[in-house]
Amino acid sequence: MSTKKNRKPFAIAMLVVIAWFLVTGIFGPLFGKLTSVQENNNSSFLPKGAEATQASEVIATFSDKDSFTFPTLILFEGKGDAATFAAINSHLATVGDITLGGTSAKISDYIAPGQQITAFPSEDGAAILANIPLDGTALGKVLPNDEPVLPAIVEALREDIAPIAEANGVDAYVTGPGGLFGDLFAAFGTIDSTLLLTTLGVVAVILIVVYRSPILWIIPLLSALFALTLAGGIVYLLAKNDIIDVDGQSQGILSILVIGAATDYALLLIARYREELHHYENRFDAMRAAYKGVWEPILASGSTVAISLLILLFSQLSNTAGLGPVGAIGIVSAMFTILTLLPAFLLIFGRWIFWPRKPLHDGDDHNMSGLWSKVGRSVESNPRKAWVVTGSILLLFAFASTTLKTDGLGTIDTFTGNPESVVGQKKLETHFPGGQGDPTQVVFSAAKIDQMAVALKDAPGVTDVSPQLAGLPIPGQPLPDVAEVNGKVILNLTLNRAPDSVEAGNDVPEIRRIAKSVDPSALVGGTSAVYFDVRTANAEDNRTIIPIVLLVITLILGLLLRSILSAVLLLGTVVLSYFATLGVCALVFNHIFGFPGGDNSFPLFAFIFLVALGIDYNIFLMTRVREESLKIGTRAGVIKGLTVTGAVITSAGIVLAATFAVLGLLPLVPLAQLGFAVAFGVLLDTIIVRSILVPALVHEIGPKVWWPSKLAKESVN
Repeated sequence: MSTKKNRKPFAIAMLVVIAWFLVTGIFGPLFGKLTSVQENNNSSFLPKGAEATQASEVIATFSDKDSFTFPTLILFEGKGDAATFAAINSHLATVGDITLGGTSAKISDYIAPGQQITAFPSEDGAAILANIPLDGTALGKVLPNDEPVLPAIVEALREDIAPIAEANGVDAYVTGPGGLFGDLFAAFGTIDSTLLLTTLGVVAVILIVVYRSPILWIIPLLSALFALTLAGGIVYLLAKNDIIDVDGQSQGILSILVIGAATDYALLLIARYREELHHYENRFDAMRAAYKGVWEPILASGSTVAISLLILLFSQLSNTAGLGPVGAIGIVSAMFTILTLLPAFLLIFGRWIFWPRKPLHDGDDHNMSGLWSKVGRSVESNPRKAWVVTGSILLLFAFASTTLKTDGLGTIDTFTGNPESVVGQKKLETHFPGGQGDPTQVVFSAAKIDQMAVALKDAPGVTDVSPQLAGLPIPGQPLPDVAEVNGKVILNLTLNRAPDSVEAGNDVPEIRRIAKSVDPSALVGGTSAVYFDVRTANAEDNRTIIPIVLLVITLILGLLLRSILSAVLLLGTVVLSYFATLGVCALVFNHIFGFPGGDNSFPLFAFIFLVALGIDYNIFLMTRVREESLKIGTRAGVIKGLTVTGAVITSAGIVLAATFAVLGLLPLVPLAQLGFAVAFGVLLDTIIVRSILVPALVHEIGPKVWWPSKLAKESVN
């Protein structure tokens, strides 16, 4: 810093760091409030324009136009005699006065308008079932302490009913849709703290091992935290102003994406900077050279992932579509931070930050020796054998992908463990029809009520058909009239399966066919119909979103590499890796973890993260290969590109795999499956596809791989 030449860039670096600290001071507190704007409510699972969604809108007009009933069930198992029934009924009358989370809010504040708590014994006399009819729209709100409503209600009910259950010698379980979703949202509520702290710890350990430095690892990790703060603050502001939606799942994935992507980009920049420090005495000149070599691949990589995520906006499902902009904001924040803050940090601290392996200005290319030099020579000696063997192994695993179960998961199968709601739901089905308390609802013309009741009585899975009444039945009094609104009435169908199960959903198409044969305007809604429509929407998303992502990635690769053939080649290898990963997932999920199945959104999410993130490593490799090919030719260039990028790209892959593997710590099957798939797939891309398959194919094809650019005609090869 003694020369005038260095004073200006040093001053700029200091200003950049100061500016980032100011930005973090603004966005840090906002990131801390992100949980308060989560929308973990049932509406996020409703497909846009689906029949179940249309039905819910019409059904809502039968009570309050802005509400729908969301049943929370309490199962008392052990006995259902008159004395026990009377004691439980008497206690249930006081449930509405329970306060929530130490606030002034009460359960009665969230009971659906016109509804009351009811209880009835089972036919076998061994259980009593109570229904707490919560207002579904109110569940999207938060308590005065900014905590979500539903988990607080479920927790309060469990604490309240324990003494009355013990006093009457019965076991009590809070279950049904309310209990299940309460446990589900409570699990999501731990995502932000559990995932973030664990991810940071894992990444810190990996960086210490990679750099073997007591200091250097702090710089990329601190930069990643700055990126996460920026992304979280932006997402909070947009969600607060109802521009985007954020739920527990998208917030958890945001943390993983930002930390993983920012660390990957940082590894690439630091590795190239260290390499250039051997060729330049002045660190500012070394950074200019390093920046010139990495800004384009980092920009292309970040753009590929961000655009791929934004394509999720085409999804018919609100929660899937919401993940798109949240993830894209995270990736862009990571990219922007690493391209601005990290270089400034490195320039301010100078060479000593690499201690004890401080790079000297010795002109030595230290990357041209070691493990990756041996891998490069091995590929160079027999490229055809390398790509044939690795390609065959990947194809073998890809064939196993046909056995992957992604038909959908019921809520009770969503948990890796057995929370109370899951245990209660299973026990409930031994005493009551699975759909008791949460019927499938058919709304249709009032003039067809008799014909509709007769037709649906024998529909598959239906155990009871009853009309929606205009009031509550009073013992000893005549039944109220059938509720009618705008010439429409509702029939409630009790199914023999749990309403959120795949089996109950499979009965919905036939129920709809029968209903429409009586009244073509009939709409079938309720939990079973919602889950069926969600699965249908996921299948449609797979057919529409995946091809669009493939097209976008191909275009970005073509522009980056100035080559159509190389773009198609790279995309083909990543897609092969994707299907191979699904094959391994099928084997592991079915035969090792013993999962009951998989959510049918799994293939789409796995594709988005595996293909978009997996292509990153090919981008990092092939941009360097192209750079070297301009100097020494394609075949020599691909071996040098593999050798000099091997360590950094493998380190980046390990970091990203480790961050996604952290999802397995959460007690939710879909996230555990996604975490395993992305972690395994990224390692497969990093170690096999990028290290062996792609270099071998490029070496085999030679300069023609750059067609139609001028580089395809280079004679140096």
